[in-house]
Amino acid sequence: MEESIKTYFEKDHNRLDELFRNFQELKRVDYPKAKEFFKEFKFGLQRHIVWEEEILFPLFEQKTGMAYSGPTRVMRIEHEQIRKHLEAIHEKVQKQDPDSDEEEQMLLSVLSLHNQKEEYILYPVIDKSLSDPEREAVFAAMKNIAEERYKICCRNLSNG
Repeated sequence: MEESIKTYFEKDHNRLDELFRNFQELKRVDYPKAKEFFKEFKFGLQRHIVWEEEILFPLFEQKTGMAYSGPTRVMRIEHEQIRKHLEAIHEKVQKQDPDSDEEEQMLLSVLSLHNQKEEYILYPVIDKSLSDPEREAVFAAMKNIAEERYKICCRNLSNG
């Protein structure tokens, strides 16, 4: 049996948290290195959101009958807020401006509550409702998401 959705996605949350912490620690010390951490964080977070919105949320809605209501509706709204805060930080990173503390706090305040909802509600419900073949199909679908879907908005990051 493959690992659970909850375990896999929690590991990804932790990996993203670590990348973001590295960015925060280095942005006033070694900006080029900090920028690389931010780029990896941004791509990873965008991929995570695509996985949820295109694979997990529809599955949750199908299994619970809560289509576009309940937790996934709220989580989609939070994803919009997360994207907005992420782009605000990205704009500063493009200018090599390390004064993004306020934007980072706004992102982290949405992200921490959002991740808790996922880890305590969404992922466990999905895990309980999936058969092993369905879980395998989820992981396969995640692997098949094209990079262009989440490696976006960073032309300036890549080039300089």
